[in-house]
Amino acid sequence: MPVLQVKVRPHARSSSLEAQADGTWLATLKTPPVDGKANAELVALVARHFAVSKAAVQIKVGTGSRHKLVVVDTG
Repeated sequence: MPVLQVKVRPHARSSSLEAQADGTWLATLKTPPVDGKANAELVALVARHFAVSKAAVQIKVGTGSRHKLVVVDTG
């Protein structure tokens, strides 16, 4: 199970997920960080990128932060 260190930037023009040179990931999200909407969009974005279901993606650390640890169950 890969564990991703993700830095989130909400309020972007478009949503994307990009690997950075230092091994972390940068997620730009359209939605604002209100009522967990940005976290839900992040889960959907990671699931789409790794071709897994949304249930296979979990935010382990940092649900209220811009720096998150996300676990992807690819098995």
